[in-house]
Amino acid sequence: MSGPSSFAFRNEDTSILTLDSIGRQTITSPEYSFAGDTRPDSGHVIFQYTLSGQGFIEVEQRTFPLPKGTGFLVKVPSKHRYYYEEQEEPWEVLWLNLRGHEADRIWELVIEQEGPVIQRAPDSPVITGLLELLGKIAQEKITDKYRLSAMVYNWLLSLVQTSRESVKDISPHSSTVIQRAKLYMKEHYASPVTLDLLSEHCGINKYHLCRLFQRSGQTSPLAYLRDRRIEAALALLRTTDLPVQEVGRQCGFDSPSYFGKVFLQYMSMTPKEYRMRKLEFPYHAVYYD
Repeated sequence: MSGPSSFAFRNEDTSILTLDSIGRQTITSPEYSFAGDTRPDSGHVIFQYTLSGQGFIEVEQRTFPLPKGTGFLVKVPSKHRYYYEEQEEPWEVLWLNLRGHEADRIWELVIEQEGPVIQRAPDSPVITGLLELLGKIAQEKITDKYRLSAMVYNWLLSLVQTSRESVKDISPHSSTVIQRAKLYMKEHYASPVTLDLLSEHCGINKYHLCRLFQRSGQTSPLAYLRDRRIEAALALLRTTDLPVQEVGRQCGFDSPSYFGKVFLQYMSMTPKEYRMRKLEFPYHAVYYD
């Protein structure tokens, strides 16, 4: 779908994520202006993306241009105004308007990470997914609120994923260093691994290594190592008859009490309890990301 089109849906179900409206529009009039503190659709969230041309948004007494490749996320009500100023090129936009607790939560998450104005390439899953959603609604005339909710939630997942990736300010060299450190920990989780040993293996300062991990995944090298050790312990507890103490030892925990403490933090039960509760936790492997 390449031309202007828009669709609105009306229902009073507040128990699910609800698509209120979605569309593609070409704006040419300077009368186009929406203020977030006077709109009637209170409790909604809005995403709008520039396909071509440029608009503007005022948020908390700051004005942001909205050229091609940028979008904004706002809540209603809030102190904002987005508008078009007359220029040679019209402002072509994609938008959707949602309501529901999950939409509100994700808006807060993305805005906290990136601010109200975000950048996404036209081939980003966020934009291609939104175009696909709009196309399906137009072609299949989808009106079922549950199907629409499921489709929008899938789009929201792409927004969250790309938001997390966008804040990972990592160069190709730094990414290689992180992957090297992760591979080493995956292969040597059963051995004593220290920050000094890991940083020496990667050829960088241990403090710099910690900063890289924090920026790339909001975790630390030792937390990543602990995840791998617990994953291995869960598999051994479920697939072998090794004593709990031996399971801990083979997974890099030299102290049985420390193994029990860490395991309890992850699973809210002891290793022995996990082994016994096969019906409630029928997994041969559990992965932490």
